[in-house]
Amino acid sequence: MTITQPDLSIFQTLESEVRSYCRGWPTVFDRAQGSRMYDEDGHTYLDFFAGAGSLNYGHNNPILKRALIDYLERDGVTHGLDMSTTAKRAFLETFQKTVLRPRELDHKVMFPGPTGTNAVEAALKLARKVKGRESIVSFTNAFHGMSLGALAVTGNAFKRAGAGIPLVHGTPMPFDNYLDGQVEDFLWFERLLQDSGSGLNRPAAVIVETVQGEGGINVARVEWLRALAELCKRQDMLLIVDDIQMGCGRTGAFFSFEEAGIVPDIITVSKSISGYGLPMALTLFRPELDVWEPGEHNGTFRGNNPAFVTAAAALNAYWTDGQMEKQTLARGEQVEAALRAIAAEHPTEVADVRGRGLVWGMELNDHARASAIASRAFELGLLIETSGPESEVVKLLPALTVSPEELDEGLSILARAVRETA
Repeated sequence: MTITQPDLSIFQTLESEVRSYCRGWPTVFDRAQGSRMYDEDGHTYLDFFAGAGSLNYGHNNPILKRALIDYLERDGVTHGLDMSTTAKRAFLETFQKTVLRPRELDHKVMFPGPTGTNAVEAALKLARKVKGRESIVSFTNAFHGMSLGALAVTGNAFKRAGAGIPLVHGTPMPFDNYLDGQVEDFLWFERLLQDSGSGLNRPAAVIVETVQGEGGINVARVEWLRALAELCKRQDMLLIVDDIQMGCGRTGAFFSFEEAGIVPDIITVSKSISGYGLPMALTLFRPELDVWEPGEHNGTFRGNNPAFVTAAAALNAYWTDGQMEKQTLARGEQVEAALRAIAAEHPTEVADVRGRGLVWGMELNDHARASAIASRAFELGLLIETSGPESEVVKLLPALTVSPEELDEGLSILARAVRETA
């Protein structure tokens, strides 16, 4: 693809140096539909990034777009804080019918603010309030958000350093397979809990991702997750599952923890819950944990009514018959096969291939190579990002609605990018 150098002067002159994704994709995007994005010069890009997982149903999904336009055209409420609105009622009723009841979950629903880190902050605050303890246990290579509480349970040193102050009341433990299977699961963790001289304050909760997306597509085994849930019960700690990126069907089932057969005390959901890329987040928790006083945790934009509209439309369109889960798992097998073929072609360069559903990662032995592959893929018309503590993993996060043909096209581009950066 021949790309004319775009005019990026206004972004470079006026926008903060903190911008990141635009540096890897130096063009000006203009429109998008389904799994394709188009820049202002008419170039087409196949999107295997999907808004960092916020666009599970693709760009401008026509079903969701129609519901949103109809709502706006009738002057539906757009801003309502936590007031009762018809849009919120429709979402809650749909969420209860299509998600909670079929899974026998009786969790209460809280709208903590518009983003995933808002959901995490609410979860941590609630756990501490319920248990009357300050400490939270997280895991190596975890990522839970960029606000101070969420950073305190995030592993990445670069992101933690941005806080500018000590990040306290969080203790990391080894994630599944962090020690290459050489140590019994939770041996260290439970020993610290049992030893009054360990220096570990008894935690209020443990927060975990079933698949660490930003951490490098590290997939927890179902046995490990079950053992963690049992440990939390045994030691009187709440279990928080951060399903912000891996929820809403990304791994197959609506919630990523369903395969393990566990029921978290608190669940955080965001990114694709609105389905349309509109800001929306949920903190779900068992009814007995609902000890909030009115207004004790709030936010101006916690009631995004247009997001409620598209969220309800997405649930009704994709989560009533079980077909989305089956399709995602089938597409995931297609991705896995292609990545393993690439790994077989480059056995000394690809360290590992791992993932679940439609989130996959390919780790490179030469860590700098992953960014080079992503850059070449962009030049060839494919949007992918990297993840891991040293950006050593090529990360694939296509829309759940991607077609088999689009997957083949993107995976072929990826294979070419790997060859051409050798």
